[in-house]
Amino acid sequence: MFTRLAVLPQYLLPKRALTAFAGLVAGARAGRVTTGLIRWFIGKYGVNMAEAANPDITSYASFNEFFTRALRNGARPIADADFICPVDGAISQFGSIDQDRIFQAKGHDYLTTALVGGDQALADRFLHGSFATIYLSPRDYHRIHMPCDGRLMRMIYVPGTLFSVNPVTARGVPGLFARNERVVCVFEGEHGPFVMVLVGATIVGSMQTVWHGVVNPPRLPAVREWRYDKQHLALKKGEEMGRFLLGSTVVMLFPKDVLTFSKDWLAAGPVKLGESMAAVAEHRGSPTN
Repeated sequence: MFTRLAVLPQYLLPKRALTAFAGLVAGARAGRVTTGLIRWFIGKYGVNMAEAANPDITSYASFNEFFTRALRNGARPIADADFICPVDGAISQFGSIDQDRIFQAKGHDYLTTALVGGDQALADRFLHGSFATIYLSPRDYHRIHMPCDGRLMRMIYVPGTLFSVNPVTARGVPGLFARNERVVCVFEGEHGPFVMVLVGATIVGSMQTVWHGVVNPPRLPAVREWRYDKQHLALKKGEEMGRFLLGSTVVMLFPKDVLTFSKDWLAAGPVKLGESMAAVAEHRGSPTN
């Protein structure tokens, strides 16, 4: 029954009802029904279980356990690079921030201030900086790792809509990533501040971080912030920082003149966790204050 319900066309349910329902199904411990759903999902999306630390699908008690599965040791070697790709996925867009505007798709951009939940002072630290947006498809590994060493300073929950974030929607919905529900994680690193934004989507059951656990649900009606600047929560490059319970998108922000993206990076190109993403810019100034 769960398998049949899980594949109902999305138009039959409102977005938030669909998300709540998907979260219920994904968290259910339904034995053979759960295993059947996992088997269907693997066949539908071509999931490569040979990369999983545990390839036995019958051992996953819930769909969420399967979806957030760990990789086997050595599956994603960490490149000797200043900044590494933090996830498996496809590059939606990347490049320079045009003063305070981030390119989304042809004819669409959005403000850094809107992305980070209206905090102008935070957004100003990334004026003329760099950004990268990576889309995680259903078949991808869904843990999120650090692109470089960083000390956690703040986490901001920003309520929003629940549009799909696939490439088709990104081309058609103005300001998509600054309109969807999201969790903004603010770090300080060797080369200044950087931000990792976990963007929700239509059937994303929840987002969680290693320091907080599940951030949503509950889905709060207003922006909420947690401060960590008086603690010393430091994460190393390549270390897990969070995960999606069902897939979505990560947007990263870096200050001006901090990095130069890899020549191998191309919009819409596939990427893997641990690959080289960028190098420190050769003629960069001091870290942004």
